[in-house]
Amino acid sequence: MKKFLWAVFIISAAMYSCKSKHRQKAIEADQSINQKTSFNNLFIDSNTINGFLSKHPEYAKFGKQYSDFYKLRNYQCAWFDSSGMGEQAYNFMNLLASAVDTYNDSSLYNKKLSGEVDEFKTDTSHKAIRTAPDIVATELMLTGQFFMYASKIYGGSDINIRELGWFIPRKKLNLTAMLDSLIANKSDIRNSEIPLSNAYKKLLDYLAVYRKIAQTTAWDSLPYPGKAFHKGEKSPELITIKQRLFALGDLAEKDTTDVFDSSLLTGVKKFQLRMGASPDGVIGKSFIAQLNVTPAKRIEQILINLERLRWMPPVNDSTNSIVVNIPEYKMYVYDSGRLQFPMNVVVGSSATGTVIFTGNLRYIVFSPYWNVPASIVKKEILPGIARNPNYLAAHHMEQFGMQAKDVPAIRQLPGADNALGRVKFLFPNNFDIYFHDTNNHGAFNASNRNISHGCIRLSDPKKLAMYLLRYDTTYNSQTVDSLMNLDKEKWITLKKTVPVVISYYTAFVDSTGKLNFRNDIYKHDSAMAAKLFITNGNLMAVK
Repeated sequence: MKKFLWAVFIISAAMYSCKSKHRQKAIEADQSINQKTSFNNLFIDSNTINGFLSKHPEYAKFGKQYSDFYKLRNYQCAWFDSSGMGEQAYNFMNLLASAVDTYNDSSLYNKKLSGEVDEFKTDTSHKAIRTAPDIVATELMLTGQFFMYASKIYGGSDINIRELGWFIPRKKLNLTAMLDSLIANKSDIRNSEIPLSNAYKKLLDYLAVYRKIAQTTAWDSLPYPGKAFHKGEKSPELITIKQRLFALGDLAEKDTTDVFDSSLLTGVKKFQLRMGASPDGVIGKSFIAQLNVTPAKRIEQILINLERLRWMPPVNDSTNSIVVNIPEYKMYVYDSGRLQFPMNVVVGSSATGTVIFTGNLRYIVFSPYWNVPASIVKKEILPGIARNPNYLAAHHMEQFGMQAKDVPAIRQLPGADNALGRVKFLFPNNFDIYFHDTNNHGAFNASNRNISHGCIRLSDPKKLAMYLLRYDTTYNSQTVDSLMNLDKEKWITLKKTVPVVISYYTAFVDSTGKLNFRNDIYKHDSAMAAKLFITNGNLMAVK
């Protein structure tokens, strides 16, 4: 079974400034660095930085980073020394040019800076390093451009992620420490890309693949077949289908025949698995719909999910965690960063979507009551009682007070008919979302499983319960079974909470190295596209 690579959010924590209960100590200038003790006798007047930022508002938001970085150096130049512009400046400009090309992001390009660096590079007179103002202006522009690059590539675009329905705390970057490390360690500048997870890098590799496909393969819309194609059949349309599957890497060898043979059957199933569909090997309407998605649209989808991966905070590989990817309808349970098992889940419908956020699983509730929300009481239960006075008893429910004026507090009793099934798992949050069993396990047989009111239904809740209680000898399979069949609910508090991440990725690379796509069930991709991209003709570019 394919496993989503969520354990790869392990990142060097040294590069980040996390939220702290204590205010960070203000950085003071390092007085030990001066013209006598340093190999570099080029220094900047502190007032010059303020003047530069007033003339360059594009860098003004990094004012604190400028101040902290140059205080650490006692205002010694970072990109220049007595022999001229340092090698790291040229390396950084090469990296910047590469990023502009890779992401199709013109906002990272600075024509003026590029010209100035080229002038320094072509000046081989060695008679002078140009005037001091020239050096200082280019120095400060290089620093600002690094802050701009690192902030966007490592931390993501400057957009309000909560407006996009993303409530996972955004990763915090220490740009000052990153630049200081870059300058101090004169190794390959690409080693500074530590803040990008392996999941990010694997997905980024496919960006180049799809750009090449977009440039070399025609992708006109294919008509839906009058009837589905099955193995053994012939049709001229199969030739184009084979060409596309070969371009995408699902068909092993190029094939120009019109026969639905065994190799095409294998390719169809591979494609279906990558799209999250049931691998039935049938070429029908849903298959063609996915195959008609253009490489340009897939590139957009990859860029959107790269942006989401930039937001993710680092995960400590010494802790356990539970990760749900909503569009994949899948849960992943990790122990010390290693996948223990995946599990199919049901998530919220498009109207009552599951929220993207983080929490800490603290409680297991066996044989739970289902406290019916007021909205359901008003819309369904009260009209039901009006029609049938025995409605509550017939549905194994009882009233236990009032939850609002004219709205009784109704709960469903533990048992086989309970909407929450036999157990639920609580990670307290403001969204009233939790994991739970269900009295309708047939829903897990469907490819599309977004039908709940927002909570997440588990296909094998007992397995999760056993895993969470695995170190407590009080519980075994028999005791857990008995706890799941009580007349009254039983709460168990975990000795150690488990981090929970409810995420949303529609493009990702699985553990076999295959690129997967999923449907944008909540239209979050569409909302992000409006924030991230501008349209130049028919081409999408990053803002």
